[in-house]
Amino acid sequence: MKYNFAQSYKKQVISVACFFFFVGWVQGQSAYTFLNVPPTARLAALGGINVSLADRDVNFFSANPSLAGDTLNGFASANYQFYLADIGRAHFAYQHQFKKVGSMSFAVQHFSYGKIDSYDPAGLPLGTFNAGETALMAGKYFISKAFRFGVTAKTIFSNLAGFRSTALAMDLGGLFVHPKQNLTIGLAIKNVGIKLTEYTESSNTQLPFDVQVGTTFKPEHMPFRFSITAFDLTDFDNFENQEAKPSTIDKVVRHLNVGTELLLSKNVNILLGYNFRSRQELKIEEVGGGAGLSLGLSFQIKTVELVLNRVGYGPRQASYGFTLSSDLKKIIRKREKI
Repeated sequence: MKYNFAQSYKKQVISVACFFFFVGWVQGQSAYTFLNVPPTARLAALGGINVSLADRDVNFFSANPSLAGDTLNGFASANYQFYLADIGRAHFAYQHQFKKVGSMSFAVQHFSYGKIDSYDPAGLPLGTFNAGETALMAGKYFISKAFRFGVTAKTIFSNLAGFRSTALAMDLGGLFVHPKQNLTIGLAIKNVGIKLTEYTESSNTQLPFDVQVGTTFKPEHMPFRFSITAFDLTDFDNFENQEAKPSTIDKVVRHLNVGTELLLSKNVNILLGYNFRSRQELKIEEVGGGAGLSLGLSFQIKTVELVLNRVGYGPRQASYGFTLSSDLKKIIRKREKI
């Protein structure tokens, strides 16, 4: 059988490119960057970054630990996002109220890079290797009048082609809820921690530390809710092309994420998000092809809420995901009545 070097090389380039694209989803020399990938379909549909939307979503404590609340006790959620090639992200969340410690949130997030082909310098196949990363999370929040505070502890495991690393990290968050207006302001300090083991003896990677601040507001008598979030505030000049000379406006907007919800009814919402940095870094020349633009639909049927999304990366390149959430307390009560 004749060996097709060109075809194999093409597969190799595509696989490696996809692998390192998602490993470096947030620019920099950080490891564990899967922590910055939006864990749920709703968050991804709103642009990927939000620290101020305090709504009926048990998953959002992963974005800001202070976004959890008493109304979410008993809620559970399952999420999956289908990326390019065989790359995928799974996220499971649950909030439980304990008698002694009160309400706590829990989540497991796994990012799979799939099976990646390996080749020698001559282009001959050497087999495949697996790559994936997992984070176990537990969060606690506190409420003081119009303010909420929260902390999330994370245990992180990474396996990239047999190179393994572990780390401990935490997120700190705060939220202000306006007592009269439909307005919230959130702050999150993310991924503060230490590495327990490195990939190799010579590697010296860093956790993807980030500071994010944002606001969510709903104008009175309008069926819209808007969210604006500033991110990567500790590295204002972080650009993919270091030789470029961006304008001041370009520097500012590359740190902004905008999300909009069209509240058609109590049970049906249309979601729209725009990430300026994703737009600039993923577009091909002057053709954006939908890069940085995300869409979603959220609807609730009885006790189950379903969210679907599409996140654009370029011409004919997008990921698709879903979230299933439910209040387990209501399901259990219905079964007890039967």
